[in-house]
Amino acid sequence: MPPRRRPQANVPPPQQKAPRQSKLAKENAITATEESEIKEAFSLFSQLSVEIDAKESIIPTSSIRRALTALGTPPSSTSELQEILETVDPDGSGEVGYEHFVAIAALKLKSRSDESKREEVAKAFDLFTGRSGGGGEGKITLGALKRVARELKEDVNEQVLKDMIQEANGGGGIHKGVELEEFEEVMRRAGAFT
Repeated sequence: MPPRRRPQANVPPPQQKAPRQSKLAKENAITATEESEIKEAFSLFSQLSVEIDAKESIIPTSSIRRALTALGTPPSSTSELQEILETVDPDGSGEVGYEHFVAIAALKLKSRSDESKREEVAKAFDLFTGRSGGGGEGKITLGALKRVARELKEDVNEQVLKDMIQEANGGGGIHKGVELEEFEEVMRRAGAFT
């Protein structure tokens, strides 16, 4: 007779660990996710250094603007780009190493203004309210949520949509809708904006 198998205990599946911060990420006060975004932007334009013994990847200074643009943090002006180039390549070699690029990219990521984040929230809000260029005016209503679900071809129960509105507006009622400030708070809680 074969041995009996023990019933397995309800063991939750292992959770994926968040990527660990590297020493370089810690030094520049960025998350591991931000560092991976920076690394991806760097790798788009990197090449091996022309020095004989160097095995380090570099990026030509002529590609700094494009790399920062790929990261979503383009220089705001020609003078800012010139200042960045003078910072990362003070000797004028025409090459920038990964560590220097991370430092400048981290500064650019951190300098995203609160206003630009607010504009992003307003644009997302406008997608729900159906107003293009509305600047975050209006309210997200039950009808608007139904429209978005229909456009996304999602079959969402009406009660779930009502609950979403109630959660977002603090129990103010379904007919009250969701205003921009409430939507922004929901986005913060969801981790979309800090």
